[in-house]
Amino acid sequence: MKPLDDAYANAAYIAGADAYPPAWEKAAAAFREELGARAELGLSYGRSERQVFDFFNAEGVSRGTLIFVHGGYWKAFDRSHWSHLAAGAMASGWSVAMPSYDLCPDVRISDITRQIATAVSKIADRTFEPIALAGHSAGGHLVSRMMDPLVLPEPVRRRITRIASISPVADLEPLLETSMNDILRLDAQEARAESLMSMARPQGAEVKIWVGAQERPAFLEQAEAQARAWGARQVVVPDKHHFDVIDALADPTSDMVAFLMGNKV
Repeated sequence: MKPLDDAYANAAYIAGADAYPPAWEKAAAAFREELGARAELGLSYGRSERQVFDFFNAEGVSRGTLIFVHGGYWKAFDRSHWSHLAAGAMASGWSVAMPSYDLCPDVRISDITRQIATAVSKIADRTFEPIALAGHSAGGHLVSRMMDPLVLPEPVRRRITRIASISPVADLEPLLETSMNDILRLDAQEARAESLMSMARPQGAEVKIWVGAQERPAFLEQAEAQARAWGARQVVVPDKHHFDVIDALADPTSDMVAFLMGNKV
C-alpha cells in the first residue's frame, strides 16, 4: 500500500460496485442495437486498434455533436461501456461520438491527451455544428485538456461551446503516491504538465464541474480545485457517487444535458 491508495479507491466505498461495469456494458449494447444503422461503430482516428470512435447520428438534421470521453484512471474500459449515455443528448437532436484510446502502461497519460485531441479533430472534420465535450473521472481530465492551445488546434477549439467535467482528476500530482502509478508511470514533470492547475484559465467554452456528494473526499477536493482554478461553476449532486453521477447524461431532462445543449439551467 502507498499513502494515497485509499483516497482514490472508489469501488471499495460503493455498495455493489462489481455490478456496475457489466450493467453499463449491457445497457450500452442494447442502446447500439436499438439505434441500428444510425450507430457507426469503430471509426478510426489513429494507428492502433483502440484509436477508434463510435458515432451515433441524430435523427434528422443534427443540432450539434457531443463527444464523451470515458474514465477508468487512463488504464481501463473503452467506448463500448457507455453508449447508453448518449440518450440525453440525442433526445435533444444532437449526435454523439465516443472514442476509445490506448491505455497505460502501453502509453503515457500525455500520449492519451494527444490521442483525444486527434479524435476530437477527426470528429470535428465530419460535422459543421457546435461541439460539446463531456468526460468522467480521467475523461474529465482529458476533455478539459482540450482547452490547452498547445493540445488542440485553434479552429477546432473555437467550435467547443461547453465542457462538462464530471468527477475529474484535475491534479495528477497526488497520484504519484498511489500504487496505480506503477501502471500510469507518471513522474513529477508529467504530473505537473498534465494537471489542469498548470493550464491558463481557458477562454471561450463554458465549463461546469459535476461531482457526487457521496464521492471520496479526494474527488470532492479535485472537483473544487478545478472549479476554483478555472473560475467555473461547480455542482455537488446529492445522493450520487463516482459510479452513478454520470447517469444524468442519459436523462434528457437532467441539468447536465441541458447545460451541454446550451439550454438555460
